[in-house]
Amino acid sequence: MEYREDEYLMLSGIQHFEFCRRQWALIHIEQQWAENEHTVVGELMHKKAHDPYLTEKRKDVLIARVLPVSSRILGISGECDVVEFHKEDDGIKLHGHRGFYKVYPVEYKKGKPKQSKEDVLQLVAQAMCLEEMFSTEILEGALFYGETRRRETVEISKELRQQVAGMVKEMHQYYERKYTPQVKYGKYCNACSLKDVCMPKIGKAPSVKGYISQALEDLS
Repeated sequence: MEYREDEYLMLSGIQHFEFCRRQWALIHIEQQWAENEHTVVGELMHKKAHDPYLTEKRKDVLIARVLPVSSRILGISGECDVVEFHKEDDGIKLHGHRGFYKVYPVEYKKGKPKQSKEDVLQLVAQAMCLEEMFSTEILEGALFYGETRRRETVEISKELRQQVAGMVKEMHQYYERKYTPQVKYGKYCNACSLKDVCMPKIGKAPSVKGYISQALEDLS
C-alpha cells in the first residue's frame, strides 16, 4: 500500500507519538500547541543548523541542510536537519557531482542523550525516507546533542525500522479516526509544553459523567 501526498503525516510527529500518544493527538489532530523553555531552546538549535540555501562541501563530504524528505510507503513527510553525502566507491550517483556517495542523516537535538527512544526513532524514520528517495540502503546516522556537543551514532537496525513502521501505521489509524487518547499521568508530563492544555492530573479525578452517575445513585 502507498499513501497519497494529501494523506502524509508529519515525520516529526513520530517523536511526539513515542513520547506521549495523547500529546501527538493534541498537536497533530486537535492543532493544539504551546511553547515552554524546552521547545524554545530546541527551536533555536534548529535555526542554527538550518540554512535552506546552503550546501557545503568539505573535502569528500557534501552537506545539505533542511532537506525535504517523504515516503509514499510510510505516508510521512518532513525535513532532515542535515544530510551528509560521503564520497565512497559503493555509494550512489548524485546529479551534478562526480563519483559515488553514501547517505548519512544527522538530527540536531537540545540537551543530552535520552533514555527513551523518541530521538532515535525520528532519525530512523528520516533514514527510511532517504532510502526510498535515493534507492539506497542507510546503515547508520547520528544524533547531535547541544549540551554534550557531540554526535551519537545510531545503527539503523531491522528492529528499529519495524518499530517505526508500526508506529506510523498506528498514527494513521488515530488520524483517520480523529482519536485523542485519554490521559495517562506520569513524571514526563512535567516537561510537556501542553500540560496546561492537557491538564493530565485531572485524569486522576473522577469523570464528570461518573460524578453525575454517582450523584443520581445517591439520590435514589
